[in-house]
Amino acid sequence: MKIIIVGTAHPYRGGLTAFNERLANEYALQGHEVEIYTFTLQYPSFLFPGKTQFSDEKPNHNLKIHRRINSVNPLNWINVGKEIKAKKADKVIFCYWMAFFAPCFGTIARNCRAENTQCFALIHNMIPHEPTILDKLFPKYFVGAMDGFLAMTKSVVDDINQFDRKEKPKRVSPHPVYDQYGEPMPRNEALQELDLDTHFRYILFFGFIRKYKGLDLLLRAFSDIRLRQYPVKLIVAGEFYESKEPYLEIIRSYALEESVILHSDFIPDEKVQLYFNSADIVAQTYHSATQSGVSQIAYNFEKPMLVTNVGGLSETIPDGKVGYVVSTHVSAIADALVDFFENNRLEQFTENVRLEKQKYEWSKMVEALDSL
Repeated sequence: MKIIIVGTAHPYRGGLTAFNERLANEYALQGHEVEIYTFTLQYPSFLFPGKTQFSDEKPNHNLKIHRRINSVNPLNWINVGKEIKAKKADKVIFCYWMAFFAPCFGTIARNCRAENTQCFALIHNMIPHEPTILDKLFPKYFVGAMDGFLAMTKSVVDDINQFDRKEKPKRVSPHPVYDQYGEPMPRNEALQELDLDTHFRYILFFGFIRKYKGLDLLLRAFSDIRLRQYPVKLIVAGEFYESKEPYLEIIRSYALEESVILHSDFIPDEKVQLYFNSADIVAQTYHSATQSGVSQIAYNFEKPMLVTNVGGLSETIPDGKVGYVVSTHVSAIADALVDFFENNRLEQFTENVRLEKQKYEWSKMVEALDSL
């Protein structure tokens, strides 16, 4: 088939770029012709909370990526749609994550159909973690242009149903394992690369930091006096997309300065493996969520996880088997961390992660998209 994926890709950075490129690569590995259409302008700079939208790394693939889409220019959307139509694709897959892009993607979809073209939406978030008025105004226009939908959790399907009145086909396929960041490696080797003390155990909080990610919950749980009896530290690895000061205040108020390691720059792809291979457990103490790419990086590196029971996080983390699913109460998070270190759960959970991750292959996501 001829597949066109519409969404963020190199030279843009981040988890969604990694997802789209890995999906495109899976289609290519299966023998399909695949291209990605990405942005010349993704976000106007005043809407982007980080330091930069762009990666200075060279891509580690040979995918055909076209930078064509201006997210704020309606005439551009029509022209891009016509350019895609001329290629007579079998499927155009729109990788959707926020309402800001609904007018752009919806217009491209309405203009890109050749005789046999079908348009499908791969939805990361239908309603974002931090909703705005746009989430009531725009999504219906995008949803109306699609022939079917794939989500990665049941909760996202529920959100899609708020906008789809025609009961178009929908599938759920869990977020596949991010396997493009490298392989498991010896823990001490990774720690030495990061210049971290090999005599300590490490909890990892990974990814950009916003309020809904719940770093505040993890810091308060980590202050639990019971954890001080273990040689354990917390690594926070990721760029702050909001003020750092509230988190620094929690660290100061609980005297955690010597126990929390802040690496608050964007983590480039080649260093992702170092952080995950250094960790004993990966913590995602979100206030709200749909699914998480962080879980699927942890699966790749065979690391136990702690997640809060929000959104669809628990759908891929069997509680007590590969880690913990707990409430958003600080005491519940602390209890799980104490249990992990006190009862030496690392080996048991790691073996279970190794078995469980086989469920999350990229070929299964392609199967689900094809079933639409």
